[in-house]
Amino acid sequence: MIVRDALEADLEAVVAIYNASIPGRLATADTDPVSVEARRPWFRDFDPVRRPLLVAEDEAGIAGWVSLHSFYGRPAYFATVELGLYVDPARQGQGVGKRLLDAALERAPACGIRTLLAFVFGHNAASLRLFASRGFERWGWLPAVAELDGIERDLAILGRRLAPQAPPNRPESVT
Repeated sequence: MIVRDALEADLEAVVAIYNASIPGRLATADTDPVSVEARRPWFRDFDPVRRPLLVAEDEAGIAGWVSLHSFYGRPAYFATVELGLYVDPARQGQGVGKRLLDAALERAPACGIRTLLAFVFGHNAASLRLFASRGFERWGWLPAVAELDGIERDLAILGRRLAPQAPPNRPESVT
């Protein structure tokens, strides 16, 4: 299995994996499938140098993906990203999520990223364990902020700090 930057040709598989997560009510607050066309602008926001979208691929195709998306959209948060991590349901429990998360953690410093955030439903035990195994800590807890099928769900805010590195294409300050 290789982990590589996503290509626009991968978008259909990325969307299919995302949509497959919706019925389980564990990984997304979307309740209806999204279209490839609706996700095209989202996809084009990613940049391999600063904000990568990575896919895990093997002989069977795309097994999962991880995104490092700008947090809050304001300049002061340049070094902070929100992670999105989705694995094909048929491939869950096979180490795909670990490979993707490890690749994101390895890649982040070169992108100028120092803080990674993940927003995980409190009832998603597998994802909470995965992030904890990679050094993420619970930085926040939002009780009953989502409602899925009439059930109120909690949201955990997970975070991890990385060693600082100069952001790409930004000069270091001179004193």
